[in-house]
Amino acid sequence: MPEQRAVKITTQRAIGIVMAALCLVPTGAGAVRRHARAARSVHVAAPMPIGIPDTDGRLFGHLPYDEAPPSDLEIVMRGFGLGVPCRMQHDAAVDLTHLLNGANATPGIAGKLRGVSCYRTEAHQRAVFCHAGRAGNACRDAVLRAHSVGPPGFSEHSTGYAIDFGVRPAAHCPDVDPCFAETEVGKWLLAHAPDYGFELSFPQDNAQGVTWEPWHWRWVGTSIEKPGAARARLVFAHARAEFPASPVIDGPASRAAQATVAPPAILLLPGRY
Repeated sequence: MPEQRAVKITTQRAIGIVMAALCLVPTGAGAVRRHARAARSVHVAAPMPIGIPDTDGRLFGHLPYDEAPPSDLEIVMRGFGLGVPCRMQHDAAVDLTHLLNGANATPGIAGKLRGVSCYRTEAHQRAVFCHAGRAGNACRDAVLRAHSVGPPGFSEHSTGYAIDFGVRPAAHCPDVDPCFAETEVGKWLLAHAPDYGFELSFPQDNAQGVTWEPWHWRWVGTSIEKPGAARARLVFAHARAEFPASPVIDGPASRAAQATVAPPAILLLPGRY
């Protein structure tokens, strides 16, 4: 018995020494389990990068944005969001509620305006960018996919200030499609969304090379004095300076001229999320 026990201890120690040399972790079964858990955690927290940003920080034309902390967000009018509740930054949520009240007081528009997508985490954005109902893994075709969807870490939705609007009933216009601009709801937004602090992030023929998206709006406040507007405008400072929205708030052109938007001759990939 003593000899068998000595052999057993010697074998365990030998295995531990080998594992320590290969994995650089402490010996023992508990340490091995902890190392395995840590390895799984690192794998989940550090997914493979989709691409390498340019020197100006952009990735496939998209600007980088930080993910808003959950504590900064609130649900906007329960039942407004499709599928999941619409969450936005507090100050943006206040104006969005006013916008919805305005829409619901307008004949022909009342009850039709809905939220297709509001705040999204980077993890959610990765799922949308890489899959989103497409065959295979869209991450392998990232350049083409980026025409209509922001890569994770490069989407305005992660800021909590952006929203994709939709129409219900949808009739013959599906969600996130350029035909949204020709619906009564889309026309109303093009004419009135700036009155509530929202501007169209990706107008037709925008310099970023992103699909024309009449459904995608970002909140920057009606003026710099509006609560939270200075913070939102700082977040979008680069985008507003280099890639102007249209309709735009505090822009040089008249709103009436900007609100007249014609459908593009060629429809690029719809569905920026």
